[in-house]
Amino acid sequence: MVGGLADWFAVTALFRSPLGLPIPHTAIIPRNKDRIGDSLSDFLEHNFITQEIIREELRRIDFAGAAASWLAQPENSRAVSHQIARGIPAILRVIEDDDVRQFMQNRLAAALENTKFAPVLAEVLSVLVAGQHHQAVFDRLVAMAARALDQNKDYIRWKIHENSPRWLPKVIDDKFYHRLIEALQSTLDEMRDEDSEWRLRFQNLANEFIEQLRTSPEYEEKLDAMLSEVLGHPLTRNYIVEVWHDIKLRLEADIGSTDSQLIAKLERGLHSFGNELLNDAAVQKKLNQWIRIFATETIVGRREVIADLVARVIRKWDADTMSRKLELHVGKDLQYIRINGTLVGGLVGLILHAISLAL
Repeated sequence: MVGGLADWFAVTALFRSPLGLPIPHTAIIPRNKDRIGDSLSDFLEHNFITQEIIREELRRIDFAGAAASWLAQPENSRAVSHQIARGIPAILRVIEDDDVRQFMQNRLAAALENTKFAPVLAEVLSVLVAGQHHQAVFDRLVAMAARALDQNKDYIRWKIHENSPRWLPKVIDDKFYHRLIEALQSTLDEMRDEDSEWRLRFQNLANEFIEQLRTSPEYEEKLDAMLSEVLGHPLTRNYIVEVWHDIKLRLEADIGSTDSQLIAKLERGLHSFGNELLNDAAVQKKLNQWIRIFATETIVGRREVIADLVARVIRKWDADTMSRKLELHVGKDLQYIRINGTLVGGLVGLILHAISLAL
């Protein structure tokens, strides 16, 4: 009886005051609810949400492989494509909202105003020049000039005759025409040569233009003025509005049809992406590594916020309700503690009684 009563008192004192009496150091959980919440929060922050634990747990998960396997199933890629398509009209309605549209226009205008386009254009052109793409442009220009010359020979002959003096013999005009055509064709052929001086001049002009874009304030001002004039012109704005409305109507009509081309393309794209990713172990490994790093940094970087959330939620709980829920959650184990205390106390009493008889 002593053991059973002692365990009953100890267990009850955790959750409430035994028999409702204000005995010191009883109702431990209700009286220390906030401290328990803070301790639990601190314990969670420093023993669970750590780099080592999160990284180890995430290492067991194959994010890319699971996503690829899931998307490779036709029914899944179809469901995702339909879900994406159903969200497009809502996005279009949000963009059509006057307040949202005005906000986006203001943000875009501010972004354009603060952006230096000349250095950006210089970097883009430098990449193209480094890859010799400007030489392809040069070849294209030469080809266009050669084609224009070939297609307008009759017009050139007529203009020469038209502007020649009437007393000049036609034979001289023809000779001048043939020499002019030969000179132009010879120049174009020379320009096609990979080591021609024309190509070197074009290379130097490209490099000079890129350097001017990088360093010249005058070029920056001219480019900004040109963009502002083009984007701010009523014709440009009206054209953009018309194009946008046309795109919107086409999207809405396509999504609403039973044989939507957009949904079909989305489905094929997602299905193909899933299959290709499923068969590319190297890409899966890289994707998994990026996801783990990002998730670990994100979770651990906000562990104080997560732990503080636990503490704040526990502070909001009613002490009696929290104590009662914990007691119910532990359930039968509390009764076994009391039964075990009774049995252990009884056994100890019997042993002591036996010892006293033996003595």
